[in-house]
Amino acid sequence: MSMRPLPWDYGVRNLGRSKLRLALAVAGSFLVVLLVLAAAAFVRGMGRSLVGAAVPENVMLLGAGSEESIERSEIQAATTGIAAASIPGIRSRLGVPYVSPEIHMATLAEPVGGASDGVQHFVNLRAVETPAFLVHPQVRIVEGRAPGPDELIVGRLAAARSGLPDEAFSVGRKLRMERREWTIVGRFEAPGTVMDAEVWLPLQDLRVAAKRETISCVVMTMEDSDTSQVELFAKLRTDLELAWMRESDYYAALMSFYGPVRAMVWVTAVLVAAGAFLGGLNTMYAAFASRIREIATLQALGYTRAAVLLSLVQESVLTAAAGSLAGAGVAALLFDGFTVRISMGAFGLVVDGPVMALGLGAGLVLGVVGALPPAWRCLGMSVASALKAA
Repeated sequence: MSMRPLPWDYGVRNLGRSKLRLALAVAGSFLVVLLVLAAAAFVRGMGRSLVGAAVPENVMLLGAGSEESIERSEIQAATTGIAAASIPGIRSRLGVPYVSPEIHMATLAEPVGGASDGVQHFVNLRAVETPAFLVHPQVRIVEGRAPGPDELIVGRLAAARSGLPDEAFSVGRKLRMERREWTIVGRFEAPGTVMDAEVWLPLQDLRVAAKRETISCVVMTMEDSDTSQVELFAKLRTDLELAWMRESDYYAALMSFYGPVRAMVWVTAVLVAAGAFLGGLNTMYAAFASRIREIATLQALGYTRAAVLLSLVQESVLTAAAGSLAGAGVAALLFDGFTVRISMGAFGLVVDGPVMALGLGAGLVLGVVGALPPAWRCLGMSVASALKAA
């Protein structure tokens, strides 16, 4: 028998034999790829926002026992000055040390004026002083200015995090929180970080409004990766009850904390995709079963089973490729940058090269794997029996 394959256009022409079956097969691969891309974009966006928030040289001082949640951490406000004076190797610029005292907390806020819907919404606050802009170089004010007394600046995703329209967070608007009114004087962006969904305000103002005598943490930028002096300081100053960790380690631990959420997203996507795959497999069984006599005729004409199998896989792959490209296009339009709210803030879904490659690869694998079982069943019959089949 000849080992030559069937003509390429033979498989292409067969795609149009049944418009309904073709549409169902394309829809199945479209749904599978769309779900895979949605799950991958979610995981990619969450991971990027946590990893991107960390500066490798940054070290955090927190309350002992609060390493897993910066919101629960409380340390003495005097720790800032003590650490700056006691720890060698802290980066500085024009005599200003890269030491940022901060308060991290979530609170309820309500717009003042026409944007108010009468409902209070959660916002993530970070109370800072001027050095925070040195310690967190990802933050860039894109509109307005830095906040002064009773003022605040809002991140690009802060409105999405709170569930309020963007107009409520425009410059000049006011928010009521902690029994005071605050004027929005600027907007900032920190793409790919959790800070992008935060609201920043002066540290001392929030301490007064929230009646706090403590702060959440002190973030320092070191000149190099050596953290031995920070560790020594935390151990010697037992009166301050401090713990220390690299900022990158903190966000890595936070990433692990959200591991079950990422796993649940993948499991949900796989289960729904499996349903779509089984539906597509059923469609392929019906399509190939109706062509048993045709397949047997091709073998009788001298084509090997391998050549016929290759042609059937070609048809399936072309169908899956069409659905995959459609799914990738829809994902790029709808998912990329779509904001998702979670307890830590908000982040945008990311449909980048690796995510797109994963989705398209899943579609092509679906085309190959989906064709093999029905094709093998059709080719398993003897040529004589297949030619007599109804």
